[in-house]
Amino acid sequence: MAYTLIDTLMAGQISPTDLAAVGVGASIYASIFVTAMGVLLALPPIVAHHYGAGRFAEIGSDVRQSMWLAFFLSIIAVTALRFPEPLLALSQIEPALEIKVRAYLSGVAWSIPAVLFFRVFYGFTIGISRPRAVMALNVLGLLLKLAFNTVLMFGYLGFPALGGAGAGWSSALTMTTLAGIAWVWCYRQREFSAYGVFSRFDWPQWQPIKEFLRLGLPTGAMFLVDVTAFTFMALFVARLGSATSAAHQIISSVVIFLYTFPLALGNATGVLVGQSLGAGDPVKARQAGWLGVKIGMSISFALSLLVAFNAQSLAAIYTNDETVRQLAASLFLLVLVFHPFDALQGMFAQILRGYKRATVPMIIYAVALWGVGLAGGYVLGLTDLLGAARGISGFWMAASAGLFVAGISVTLYFRHVAAHAVSVLPMVVGAGVKK
Repeated sequence: MAYTLIDTLMAGQISPTDLAAVGVGASIYASIFVTAMGVLLALPPIVAHHYGAGRFAEIGSDVRQSMWLAFFLSIIAVTALRFPEPLLALSQIEPALEIKVRAYLSGVAWSIPAVLFFRVFYGFTIGISRPRAVMALNVLGLLLKLAFNTVLMFGYLGFPALGGAGAGWSSALTMTTLAGIAWVWCYRQREFSAYGVFSRFDWPQWQPIKEFLRLGLPTGAMFLVDVTAFTFMALFVARLGSATSAAHQIISSVVIFLYTFPLALGNATGVLVGQSLGAGDPVKARQAGWLGVKIGMSISFALSLLVAFNAQSLAAIYTNDETVRQLAASLFLLVLVFHPFDALQGMFAQILRGYKRATVPMIIYAVALWGVGLAGGYVLGLTDLLGAARGISGFWMAASAGLFVAGISVTLYFRHVAAHAVSVLPMVVGAGVKK
């Protein structure tokens, strides 16, 4: 999020075309990146299960196989970004802007391998409950990103001023540096030697990669549904005028920021669930899941109320335009409904990965976010099929309804999965003890 904010602020200082190029390019990049990243998010629960069961050697083996998966995904993603004709055809942008978008994508494409290998490091260290290194490296990445952006976008230290394209190359340099530091640090840490990540070289093996794909592909699809639901919503809202689009962007930026809290807590809870299941304790796993959701929902309700009661002040931070400010302030009231259900479905999606369940949540996402949220928003916002068109409020009402459906559905699915684990796993553990 901060990388995008830095790129946006700096590109805006150069020209409107560079700003637009970064916006379009980042949207294309995000659609491809989050899908590939979602596939690699299969690693944390798998590592967590091994860790809980004390199978440390298998952690190293799975990390090596996930590196191969990251390599193959990098080839696909880099190719898609280097040859973006199908995606650019959808946007139908003017030729001058397309040149700058292509220049941005040419640079940012080379960040993909480093980003994905860093995600493997993330999955490994998070799965064994060692998250501080990732946090420290992400903070370092912000400083590097700011420095590289300044040099490459504005042309310092003898480098040409690349404008918006410099933001893409800056991301490539930043992520390559972070990935290198991460794995060198991991190699030198004695506490990680027990997992044997660097103990030997393995060629790709179909069975573990198949396990990653079984969990990772639905997760990647979930992220794709989530991103495209917001992307197409923004495209439809753009038909309502620039002021409405600006208000929509304000609300979107706030709810995405709020979503990081339950997303982070959901990730942490999912790891604890996976570790408990690996240790053969499904009761503890279920307790951890419910506790994480209770904490997350308490925070989400508090944040929603804070936003709703400070709508005018919050909107004023983003814009001085009175029309945009008033429209955004009125929409902030919908955050009271939108964010809690957004938090609920987001947390349970992460927790269910701890149970290695992703296919059913992916189907729920597609029906709720595309069917109810996006399609319903189009009907309510732009047509008179259900009464007078409600404009942007119709889109956000439908999106809230979609998240309500998703939240309730994944809650019920979690109850089923957790109860099933409790009924099955104790028999396995008990049999082992008696033997």
